[in-house]
Amino acid sequence: MFGRISLATHLQTYSTRVRLTVNPRGFVMNSHSSETTADESAVASNNDQQVTRFRDAWQRPGDWARQLADSPLGLWSIGIASFFETIIVPIPIEVILIPYMLARRDLLWRIALVTTLGCLIGAVVGYGLGYFLYDTLGQQLVAAMGWEQDFQRFQTWFDNDGFWAVLAIGVVPIPFQVAMLAAGVAGYPILLFLLAATIARGIRYFGLALLVALVGDQAVSLWKRHKTPVGIGLLLIVSGVVAINGVAL
Repeated sequence: MFGRISLATHLQTYSTRVRLTVNPRGFVMNSHSSETTADESAVASNNDQQVTRFRDAWQRPGDWARQLADSPLGLWSIGIASFFETIIVPIPIEVILIPYMLARRDLLWRIALVTTLGCLIGAVVGYGLGYFLYDTLGQQLVAAMGWEQDFQRFQTWFDNDGFWAVLAIGVVPIPFQVAMLAAGVAGYPILLFLLAATIARGIRYFGLALLVALVGDQAVSLWKRHKTPVGIGLLLIVSGVVAINGVAL
């Protein structure tokens, strides 16, 4: 009798000390395993929170714009963002650029200039990728981003129109990265490519600056509703000026 009670007491004490737990799969774990699982869950939760914050930042571009406006490195940051948007980022920089312009209207034209310069530096890198490394990295990038059809379509267009195809890429629904790669693959003169890219991207960014200067807070909604018609109109104006001056490109 006493032996049974003593054995039961020892077993109860041992189980309490080890704190046996059973997970949903039926495996027995001690308290150390439970603590490890809790630590892993905390790390996973922290990673999920970081991903959520990054996603929400794009959903609330005004927050990023305010950070740029308050930062002494705001112009550098928007230039770097423009560079990466030109190279690979599939998110239009306007979602941050317009709120930033609204927050710093005193730097309106400087912001447009820096954004254009960042884009042109990215365009040179993209052209070089097409010219030197298309058979390796270039083709992998096109396949990874799903640009195969756009690339083939633009190559045909570029073979026929060259300069004007690059100029129009600012308003047609074809990624600018495709134009950079195609120009590099074709060995198109880089100075003419940069001229076309400067005009196309200059229309885009300085046009936004003009829009902010004219209508202020309504610029975002107007850009979303009328970006394609306005871009085509500005492109036709530039094309007409070039044609009148008899420039053969």
